[in-house]
Amino acid sequence: MLGSFHDAEDLVQETMLRAWKARDRYDQTRASVRTWLYRIATNACLSALAGRARRPLPSGLGAPSQDPWAALTPDFDIPWLQPFPDARLDPGMRADMRLALVAAMQVLPPRQRAVLVLREVLEFSAAEVAAQLGTTVPAVNSALQRARVALAATGDMGEVTEPDDPGVRSVIEQYVQAFEAANVAALVQLLADDAVLDMPPVPLWYRGSRNYGLFIRRVFDMRGPGWLTQGLTANGQPAFAAYAPEPAGGHRLHTLQVLSVAGGRVTRNVAFADPRVFAAFDLRGRISSAEFS
Repeated sequence: MLGSFHDAEDLVQETMLRAWKARDRYDQTRASVRTWLYRIATNACLSALAGRARRPLPSGLGAPSQDPWAALTPDFDIPWLQPFPDARLDPGMRADMRLALVAAMQVLPPRQRAVLVLREVLEFSAAEVAAQLGTTVPAVNSALQRARVALAATGDMGEVTEPDDPGVRSVIEQYVQAFEAANVAALVQLLADDAVLDMPPVPLWYRGSRNYGLFIRRVFDMRGPGWLTQGLTANGQPAFAAYAPEPAGGHRLHTLQVLSVAGGRVTRNVAFADPRVFAAFDLRGRISSAEFS
């Protein structure tokens, strides 16, 4: 609903506080505790979203950059979409948390977003959703249809693959090995022709294996070889923390990269460089080579 791990954490607490204060008014003959809590959570989300700007990725803001050497100026004034640590995620919801899908959902009006989540992710009936939102079943069905059409118009959301799928795991292992070795040619061979590279909070992005490769070459030229990585999963997708070598020794946290894989190729890399994202994944700012030997 919110596109933000930190906002979601805050509203979980808000939901439980509202439920505690309203506990004397709960009527088990009218709704289960689950339905009652999700109604409170939904209303908390709708209140929070009122008047807020949507949370995009750079690729949702304009045309891709054609300049691999463009200035990398972060813009923290934009409320960027944030990844979600899989350690906090119900495994059964992984497919519904993919970054591309969550990003696409941000274009929906809040009530359509709520209907979509309640009906298709949490699998409430139309009647239950109507009761939760204080509306009618026809209105819920209409909102769901409009939400589906709007999502379809954003383009292909990509095939759903689990991070531990053998084919996906093989691609990720090769990608990480090439990345640690700063081997641009090997990386490019693993990319889809129209692969996308997003880098929030930098408001520019690249499309195509050529521009992707040229930009990565720039990064390696600046930072040098000898990177270290820590394998992770985020939003039900393979991910890794990238640590860049420092001249004086050791490695500094550079980015958290969330990868999408389809057809045996990497189709998208969202490389987050936001300290708030690092904190959500409990990533250390510096590591030594000895820790990974």
